[in-house]
Amino acid sequence: MSVVVIASISVLAACGKPPGGAPPAAGTPEVGTLSVQPQRVVFTTELPGRTVPFLIAEVRPQVNGIVLKRSFTEGSDVKAGQVLYSIDPATYKATYENNVAALAKAQATLISTRLKRDRYKELSAVNAISRQDYDDAVASVGEGEADVSSARANVESSRINLAYTRVDAPISGRIGKSSITPGALVTASQSTAMATIQQLDPIYVDVTQPSVALLRLKKAMAQGDLEKSGASAAKVRLRLEDGSFYPLEGSLEFSDVTVDQDTGAITLRAIFPNPNATLLPGMYVRAVLEEGVKDQGLLVPQQAVSRDSTGKPQAYVVGKDDKLERRDLETDRAIGDQWLIRSGLNAGDQLVIDGLQRAAPGVTVKTVPWQAPSVTQATAPSDLH
Repeated sequence: MSVVVIASISVLAACGKPPGGAPPAAGTPEVGTLSVQPQRVVFTTELPGRTVPFLIAEVRPQVNGIVLKRSFTEGSDVKAGQVLYSIDPATYKATYENNVAALAKAQATLISTRLKRDRYKELSAVNAISRQDYDDAVASVGEGEADVSSARANVESSRINLAYTRVDAPISGRIGKSSITPGALVTASQSTAMATIQQLDPIYVDVTQPSVALLRLKKAMAQGDLEKSGASAAKVRLRLEDGSFYPLEGSLEFSDVTVDQDTGAITLRAIFPNPNATLLPGMYVRAVLEEGVKDQGLLVPQQAVSRDSTGKPQAYVVGKDDKLERRDLETDRAIGDQWLIRSGLNAGDQLVIDGLQRAAPGVTVKTVPWQAPSVTQATAPSDLH
């Protein structure tokens, strides 16, 4: 009875088809594959840099004197032409008024000498006076005109010095701390600045790039491996000290024409809008620059690429009759968690991603589509990497 029941169950099981088809043959490994497809790859480089003020002006006195008043709040925004300090103007005002009086005297004397010259001219015509007297009168007029010009220059000089007792802001921007207090004595063109003004909107970011990287980029473009990325080539993004990205995009201003002999680097300067003064001078940042574009780039997950005993990269693809083929690769660079393949793979190849433990050339495998692992909130890469 038992033998009959077992035989009946075996016949019924043989008549039914399990869902999903027959199981793979014993010993046939299952691999996850991905169809390699060309895509547009944008090349970027991340370079260290420092923020630099767009404009900077150190405020220094142009005349000597005692500071009577400071007319700004430290750390505030000031406008060009705004009064910052007032220096005692008493001596400069007196000098100015004295020079104005000297000018008036010289002008009055010039009027008298001109009248005398005109009279002597008429008398000399009828030989009423000697020719020498007339020549002396003419020379006196020239001397008087020179005196007037000199007095006028003295007035202008004293006026400028009097105006310098009012120390104005040379540029608009944010002013720092004051090194001078009311009552302090200042001297003309002293080495210590009274205060420093910096324009922060927009703001510069100076970054350095190794000269060898620039040469490699130019070579790739000359060979046709890369193309210029068009109007967006000059766009720059900024990663801040805390790892977050600055919300506003900047643009590349210029590249230095000289290589630093000590570091072998070239300085690049980018400019960023800074309406909220988020970027302050001297901050350490990282600039992300777009270098070029490869229209038909092949990107593959790094886990699909292994290395042989000599360190050369290789990968497996599923060929005819579901058999594995080993390909020797030439990689260009790592972009995120993927390799950019220069040679060794073709568009449409079924690249093996998972199940490489038993992989060997000629092994027959069963393929299933590879699914990229989902990234949970706890394991998501942060901007700090």
